[in-house]
Amino acid sequence: MVPLAGLVDVAFLGHLPEIRYLAGVALATVLFNYIYWTFGFLRMGTTGMTAQAIGREDREGVILIGLRNGLIALSLGLLILVLQQPLRMLGFTLLSATPEVKASGQAYYDALIWGAPATLLNFVLIGWFLGRSQSGKVFLLSAVGNLSNVVLNYLFIVRWGWQSTGAGLGTAIAQYLMLLVGLILINREIPLVKIHQHPAKASFVRQILNPSDLRAAFALNGEILVRTFALVSTFAVFTNLSSTLGTEILSTNAVLLQVVTLTAYFIDGLAFATETLAGVFLGRGAIAQLTQLIWVSGTASLSVGILFAIAFILIPTPLFGLLTNHSAILGRIGSYVGWLLPVLGFGAIAYMLDGYFLGLTAGRILRISVLAAASLGFAPMAIAAWYFRNTHLLWLSLALFMVVRALSLAIFVPRTLKTNSIDRCQRSDPP
Repeated sequence: MVPLAGLVDVAFLGHLPEIRYLAGVALATVLFNYIYWTFGFLRMGTTGMTAQAIGREDREGVILIGLRNGLIALSLGLLILVLQQPLRMLGFTLLSATPEVKASGQAYYDALIWGAPATLLNFVLIGWFLGRSQSGKVFLLSAVGNLSNVVLNYLFIVRWGWQSTGAGLGTAIAQYLMLLVGLILINREIPLVKIHQHPAKASFVRQILNPSDLRAAFALNGEILVRTFALVSTFAVFTNLSSTLGTEILSTNAVLLQVVTLTAYFIDGLAFATETLAGVFLGRGAIAQLTQLIWVSGTASLSVGILFAIAFILIPTPLFGLLTNHSAILGRIGSYVGWLLPVLGFGAIAYMLDGYFLGLTAGRILRISVLAAASLGFAPMAIAAWYFRNTHLLWLSLALFMVVRALSLAIFVPRTLKTNSIDRCQRSDPP
């Protein structure tokens, strides 16, 4: 649901007379990736910790994790709103593009930023439902958020001509609708008034703010934050280098990255399930089941990645034609679409293993892996791409990033299948 809504938005913008609106939104998305996905630990940490509490049959712990991370999310969301102007100034100063493209990106930013509190709270809601194996509720939230996003963006972009501003406003409103439905689902299961009226409410509040639990949450979240920041930075540099090669290359790569995003979300469905099951198995102490989980999830994820890549390589014009009607972009895509095979093939393994280690709350391993991939796999070839102004080298840098990320995560898998090694994987001591 998430990537399909994004593809529809790209199609709305890609069929406007001027391509600068699509390019501007692609540029602003780099900034929002930093703002939002840097706080992706709110979803990832919530899922793993909740799943392990479920495995231990700790019902009170499950509620405390949701409330504690929800409080953190709300605080961060409000802080983003307070700092929106400095973030805007810094972000667009560092990003490279023509004045027209930047203006379109800034219009998108000014509208979308108001959805920050809802977006971060939705991270926690999704993580909490996933940790409790309630994927049906996650699907409902996704359906509400993304279908409303499509409808609103159609009205704002196509019907009313609000262009980049409409794209940002539609997405922001959709996040609040998604949050409202999520709170209703929680209230039906655990009435919030009961928590408010609980006789031991003061004790409950103290447990939410318990220093040791907060430290544990921030320790895990810190590792995931570094991991996510490095991951987002890789794609940000990729997009920024694309923009230095011209608006057409930026738009072409933005369309190709939509395919990467589409596939990644399909694989993330498997990764989320892997994350939940890994956490539950660990909470139960059922280490032997982790081996079977790795093989099943790994085979399914790789199959999805390869199938998507082959489909877009074999029939590029009809599929990419759904996203844009600009002949210059469609003509360029054929030269670079082959890079989807290594990017999605190795990326599939990396995404799946990400979910596995998140379920084990092994943040240290995730941090080590992505830093190795960014510094050893991506950076050297990205520098070469910038120096030689070569788009193929730029895609090679992204492929190498996925290769190193998948291999570096795979190296740690055997030690997680030994009972006495789990604690070492979760701690932050050196490997």
